[in-house]
Amino acid sequence: MADLFTNDPPPARAPDAPRPDAPLADRLRPQSLDEIIGQEHLTGPEGAIGRMVAAGKLSSMILWGPPGTGKTSIARLLADAVDMRFVAISAVFSGVADLKKVFAEAEKAREAGQRTLLFVDEIHRFNRAQQDGFLPFVERGTVTLVGATTENPSFELNAALLSRTQVLILHRLDAGALEKLLERAEELEGPLPLTPDAREALIASADGDGRFILNQAETLYAAKIGEPLRPAELGQFLQRRVAVYDKDREGHYNLISALHKSIRGSDPQAALYYLARMLVAGEEPLYLLRRLTRAASEDIGLADPQALVQCLAAKDAYDFLGSPEGELAIAQACLYLATAPKSNAAYSAQKAAWRSARETGSLMPPANILNAPTKLMKQIGYGKGYTYDHATEEGFSGDNYWPAEMEPQTYYEPVERGFERQVKERLEYWNKLRAGRGDE
Repeated sequence: MADLFTNDPPPARAPDAPRPDAPLADRLRPQSLDEIIGQEHLTGPEGAIGRMVAAGKLSSMILWGPPGTGKTSIARLLADAVDMRFVAISAVFSGVADLKKVFAEAEKAREAGQRTLLFVDEIHRFNRAQQDGFLPFVERGTVTLVGATTENPSFELNAALLSRTQVLILHRLDAGALEKLLERAEELEGPLPLTPDAREALIASADGDGRFILNQAETLYAAKIGEPLRPAELGQFLQRRVAVYDKDREGHYNLISALHKSIRGSDPQAALYYLARMLVAGEEPLYLLRRLTRAASEDIGLADPQALVQCLAAKDAYDFLGSPEGELAIAQACLYLATAPKSNAAYSAQKAAWRSARETGSLMPPANILNAPTKLMKQIGYGKGYTYDHATEEGFSGDNYWPAEMEPQTYYEPVERGFERQVKERLEYWNKLRAGRGDE
């Protein structure tokens, strides 16, 4: 369910009933775990939280999920369900002094026979040293830690802290869960002034955030609208919501990975969708152009040499036009890559050649292909026996170009797709001529 609380740290115990003038989200907050919407995989009888509550014993845990999915609500209700003292702090507003005070009070409560559930909102905001400060109190059982984060714990939390907690993943609320929230709001405030299509548009705009949709519903109620709004009218009435997207966090890497893999998988529709997701969310267009250019070399290469040209042309077009006009050129490049024949032969060849270069060190090329600008160099054999390829009938000498201490290698193996089919035919022809030269 939505995280139905304000941003302020909650009190030690929720009052039995919110004030009549409290925000709608506060008045609709759940009173028991079975009222949580959208997280039944955790709170249900077979879920991790459901099992803990049934056993009457909580483990320390990290609740990881998008905004407005119920992290604070679950923590509060967990404390109530197992009769624990509830203390909440926010890593945004708290420091070492606050933590020391919390731990000292928890020690006293423990001596009095009262267990403490410490809820830490935005726990990833604490630095590594502060996170380490939790360890002895969690290990001794002074507190049962419930941390909440919107960021990937693997990246943001210490390994030592993770090893002492269980990471539980909360899902973004789907359309059905958001509809249930609206129904609860209507039970309290009456029908929303929306047509069915506008209601669907409101749910879509929430992007899985229960708190957001309830705040929008409260805005609609406060306006005392007479006739139901249609989607276009709703869009004019409510401010457009900026997509949830943190460019230096996990969402950034998830979407760029999805874009790259959709291109590699030749799905232009999905590739265009993820490109749109990132641009609409405010991603830097030149960053996307750099990633597309990389995909052109890594996943297409010589199967379609124009792929790289398209990306560079899109970069020039964007530089010339700017946003939003230049974004069409980026979309065109994305579609070109997704629909181009695929080959990673150049990418694989590069990696193999780089590995050989590191392993073989400074081997001297064969003398026949070395320049001999001085008389001494000619005397010691530089350039001796070199065949000028253009002077041969086929324009191909078949000479050996490898160091004497190294066997010829095959790094680049073109595929039977796109332009590389022709490249493969050329290589096979040259290999045949080379083999013929060796038989002579």
